[in-house]
Formats: sequence, C-alpha cells, structure tokens
Amino acid sequence: MNTTLHVPGGGDLELRRYPLRRNEQLQAWDSADELILQHLQPVDLEGRRVLILNDAFGALSCALRDFDVTTYTDSFVGMQAIGLNLQRNPGQGAVRLIHDLSDLSGTYDLVLLRPPKNLSFLEDLLCRLSSHLHPASRLVCGVMVKHQSRGAFELIGRIIGETRTSLAHKKARLIFADFQREPTASPHPRSVSLEGFDLPFVHHSNLFSREKLDIGTRFFLEHLPAGNFETILDLGCANGAVGVRAKQQNPAARVIFSDDSYMAVLSARANFARHFPGDPAGADFVWTNCYEDGPPQSLDLVLCNPPFHQGTTVGDFIARQMFSDAHRALRPGGLLRVIGNAHLGYPQELRRIFGNGHVIATNPKFLIVDARKR
Repeated sequence: MNTTLHVPGGGDLELRRYPLRRNEQLQAWDSADELILQHLQPVDLEGRRVLILNDAFGALSCALRDFDVTTYTDSFVGMQAIGLNLQRNPGQGAVRLIHDLSDLSGTYDLVLLRPPKNLSFLEDLLCRLSSHLHPASRLVCGVMVKHQSRGAFELIGRIIGETRTSLAHKKARLIFADFQREPTASPHPRSVSLEGFDLPFVHHSNLFSREKLDIGTRFFLEHLPAGNFETILDLGCANGAVGVRAKQQNPAARVIFSDDSYMAVLSARANFARHFPGDPAGADFVWTNCYEDGPPQSLDLVLCNPPFHQGTTVGDFIARQMFSDAHRALRPGGLLRVIGNAHLGYPQELRRIFGNGHVIATNPKFLIVDARKR
C-alpha cells in the first residue's frame, strides 16, 4: 500500500487511513484529491480563508496545513484520520477541525468539496455554505467520474452558481462554481413519520433511508429480544429507531446510541428526547468508530444493523469491528443481535468471534443472528 502522497510544489505527505488495519490495501487519498492539489499549485492562498468539506482522510487538509484552513467532516473516522495525519505531517499553521455545520463562521474565499453520494447531505452542505460565501468566493469540487451524478450538478448550479468542469484525468474531474446566488435556507433536518411509531422522527441530512424505515430495520424491529436488559447499545444507531423501540420494551434500561456520523447521533438524541421527555438520564449518545472505546463488560444487549460501506468503499470490515467491539463490551451472558443481508456470512463471523451464532429469523433478503458472550 502506498502511504506517500506527492504534493505538486509542496513535498511529500505520509498519510494513512483510520483505523489502522494490518495488511491494509487501500490508500488514504484518490485521484480527485490529487487533481485538486494540481489545480491549486499555482494559486496563491496566502491571506485567503479556505474551507474543506468531506476530506475523507486528510489529504487536502494536510497539503494546505500552512494556510488559514477550516475542515468539516460528519464522520468520526474521518475526523480521527485527519487529526492523526496532521500530527504525522506538522506544518506552520493550525487547521481548524469541525464536525457541526453550525460551527461554520464568517465568509470563505475558497471552498474545496468532495461531494457525498447522498444528495440530501450535499443539498444541506451547499445551503449552509451559501450563507458563508461572498461574490468572489469559488467552489472547487473533486469527483471520481464513476461517482459523479447529474443531481450534484443541479444542486451546485441552483444553490451556488453556474458550473463548469475540467477534463477528466486518472478517472477524476473537477467541478467549478463561483458564488452567484443568494443564501439559501437548508430544508434539513426534517420531521418524518415512521411506520409503527406514534411520534415523528427528526432526520438530519446524512442519514441512510431518510424518508422512511428501510426494509431491514422494519424486519429487525419485529424481532427485538425480550428480556430484562439493564444496559442496551444501539450500535450504528442512525436515527435511533431501534434504540427507541428497545427502550419502549425495557423502560428501566439505559440505552446507548453510537454512530460514526455526527448527524446520526444528533438525530438519535432528538428522537429519544421526543419519545422519552421525562427520562433525560435514560440514554447516552456516543460519536465514535463502532464502539472502539466502550468500557469492557458493561452491556447486557447489543443491537446492530452493520453498514457495509465506508464512503464509497464496500466491505465487511466495519461489521467485523462492530462484532469484536460488542464482544469486548458485553458482560458474560450478554447478547448481540445482528441483522444483515443473507449472503454476507455474518453467522460464520460471529461463530469465529463469539464461539456461537444462531439464526433466529429469516425472510427472502435478510437474516437475524444471535451470539451470546460466554
């Protein structure tokens, strides 16, 4: 795996993904990052305020670390990677790291954006950004050609200004837009009614299945375990629907909601408060990678619907870490209940980690598996 990024006119950077994994095959940047940096080589950034949005592992932040840079990411994994890579590549400046869009401040002269695939999230980013631009502000987006979408062009054109593009290079392309519009209020977060719940849910923009319950979660909610559980973890909580239902079934329990997405944690916090206004101490909310820093032997039940991608990278590495973290955090006799697509091989992976794994429910697409800590 290559860990050295050559910055045009700026030396070399040592960059790694987070979390560090043995035999890592994926590097911490892509051709779109390289193309942005090539474009910036002749640009004088001295005295200009730069905002970086969705810098996956810190390639852009580290390359521009000597300038007045603010970097935003919704991802805990991204935030950790950026921070650690900045430590590996110290500079003269201090990059400001933020994970809440409400922390944007003042106006920015140059914005570097890696557009997310989630168009609701992109819309939210652009709307919030539009209040922090001036007529001379420029947006530069780096995209891999295979991931670019017409919807992204339409959003940029409507909220920021007329778009133009670079030639493709190494399967990447740049999109440029100067700020020509008026500030636009964001329509996010939204209030969404969900089947099986009396009260609507708050959904921030960077959630999976933002308009309704996805079919996997619906099936999972039909098969939550019964028992006397004192401490429950909704691992990868998204909007918190699973943890809310678990709390409804176990009123005396303390429920922990954890997710890599800060917007997911915000959503879960709002939804717990809406459903249990009289029990503010009945839940904790953790922005983290899986449950990597969770205290050992502290949980009775873990409920988990693992994601199978990190950004545009597809794989089962997140599920494997979730299962290992759950095993460490469960008390002896504690239960992990997992839902996943039938072809993903979760029963075998749980048997490897827990020494057991039993399918307790199936439908044509999903299976639900229990593993108990011995």
